[in-house]
Amino acid sequence: MSTRTTPPLGKVRLGRKVRRLREQAGMTLEEAAAKLDLTRTSLHRVEKGETHANVHLLRSMMDIYDQRDDSLLDLSRKAKRKGWWLDFGLKGTGYLELETEASAVRTWQLAFVPGLLQDEDYMRTLFRSMGTYTEQKRENEIKARLYRRRRLHDTETPIRLHAIIDESVLRRPIGGPEVMRAQLHHLIACAELPTVTLQVMPYGIESHQGMDGAFVILSFDGPGGPDLLYQENAAGQTRNEKPEEVKAVSEVFDRLRAAALSPDDAVAFIEKEIVELEQTARSWA
Repeated sequence: MSTRTTPPLGKVRLGRKVRRLREQAGMTLEEAAAKLDLTRTSLHRVEKGETHANVHLLRSMMDIYDQRDDSLLDLSRKAKRKGWWLDFGLKGTGYLELETEASAVRTWQLAFVPGLLQDEDYMRTLFRSMGTYTEQKRENEIKARLYRRRRLHDTETPIRLHAIIDESVLRRPIGGPEVMRAQLHHLIACAELPTVTLQVMPYGIESHQGMDGAFVILSFDGPGGPDLLYQENAAGQTRNEKPEEVKAVSEVFDRLRAAALSPDDAVAFIEKEIVELEQTARSWA
């Protein structure tokens, strides 16, 4: 399903919790809709996250279902707020909303350093390669990505990141030797954070399921719903909430984790890459 047509995640999580309240009350959609003076379709849209449930409707639901959950009111207010990315002039940013809601991210990357681990000059090089970006849009994207990185250091609402990157990510000379050297040092610094687990898949590993493509799995605290799979390719962005499919990709991630270098060995590997990069740079001088 394209992220352009998928309901915002905050509303989806709210809808799931509302549906759970109704089911716990033992009411069908038809019965609940009648008591709430809604059509069956209207209530169904609320439970699917397609329509926002305001605090007044939620209070009526809690009365009718004879259950109290004040966290729903907070979730409703939060789902209605504008996204922080709008302050950076960004629109159509489905992934940013997902990551903002998430408490943990597991990602496998074949081509680029994950966004949360990118150094600013590395970011700038990547965005310059996107010929359709204006200079202003590039700067806005960079500022937004730097803003996202703050959650790795946040003590109140941190995001936990487990990244496995292919060796090719470390060897692709994006921006040239100086930019890559700074990026590799940045990776080592990030690996020291308590919120980050970093692994490397070396070339020495034979064929594996990760060769099918990169992916991101997002997890969310509380009973708001199952994990979510996010992927990008030349055709666009997709997000998948089907439990069996997300579970299958999660199992792929577990196998990649078992095959990849341990976090300590990954840091040692990156340090070796820095030495080789410096030797190459000197030979070019």
